Amino acid sequence: MGTEITPLEEVKQNLTRMKNDFKMVLPSNISPEKFQQVVITAVQNNPDLLTANRPSLYNAAIRCAQDGLIPDGQEAVMTVFKNTVVYMPMIRGILKKVRNSGELGTADAQLVYENDEYESWIDEKGQHFKHKKNLGERGKPLLTYAYALTKDGALYFEEISEEDICKILGCSKEKYESLKGLESWPVEILYRGYIFFGTSLGLGAMFG
Repeated sequence: MGTEITPLEEVKQNLTRMKNDFKMVLPSNISPEKFQQVVITAVQNNPDLLTANRPSLYNAAIRCAQDGLIPDGQEAVMTVFKNTVVYMPMIRGILKKVRNSGELGTADAQLVYENDEYESWIDEKGQHFKHKKNLGERGKPLLTYAYALTKDGALYFEEISEEDICKILGCSKEKYESLKGLESWPVEILYRGYIFFGTSLGLGAMFG
């Protein structure tokens, strides 16, 4: 009788078999070996990935590789929603991707708190916004905005409320609050990641 392997060992073996698949889609500056090791570390750090639907784990890894990102918690993460592993680019990874396109001049995303000075408006000249952070107690977060300025001067702007972030996540308010409490997902990362990932900012069509 053969020795039964652990779920982690099974994942490691399957990721090794996928080496050529990763190599085909990864950019030249990321080796398949490095990518595989980062995925394994992500699985070790989040055991829920092992108990979720296994094919979805491998699909999430391929999608991450196709975007030229690594799921290290900074460029991207892999997490579980409804027993399915989901790959999500984080703000650092998204900015890396769009900057590599050569079309972007600058891009950023910021939280707006209740004691900040903030306004956004549209007039005959287009979209405008102004944000002045309170240097003291800023209060509770109200919304997030993101903007991108292309090299030809086009401005892309979007703002999103906490309620809308919940809708993007497809989860309850209670689930969202629990996600915000995770040490590996500070609230700033959640807000800034989803504003780019889940809204109509327009960067997806521009940068692939």
